[in-house]
Amino acid sequence: MADLRALLEQGLAEGIGVGHSLGIHLDTLEVGRSVWTLRPSPAAANAMFTVHGGVLATLMDTAMGSAVFTRLPADTYYTTLELKVNFVRSVALTAELLTCEAKTIHVGRRTATAEGTVTAANGKLVAHGTCTCLLTPA
Repeated sequence: MADLRALLEQGLAEGIGVGHSLGIHLDTLEVGRSVWTLRPSPAAANAMFTVHGGVLATLMDTAMGSAVFTRLPADTYYTTLELKVNFVRSVALTAELLTCEAKTIHVGRRTATAEGTVTAANGKLVAHGTCTCLLTPA
């Protein structure tokens, strides 16, 4: 977990990655669980001037992948193999902070799965989904 946290902090400091470009930030990192936040902004806009579904999917993919990463041996890499997102409601670009909580469901030798939810500041569900990650030796 320390390695992941160091990589994330380096990326933010150097302006690299989705955290920097979309405003996705790590809040909590525990074994099998991660919490990430996103403050909507014009950079996240779709054609209807709401938060783009792809931005929400990226938030979820980041959180679920991080939750999986915390359960992997040091000599194992992962990549998202499949991502399923259900969008429940739209989010205005002026909305308050969104929170995505992700937890691992299964970590095997070749694949891992996780689930995640995105909630608005008022606690309402915005999106939920699952992912499957492919695990490979380093």
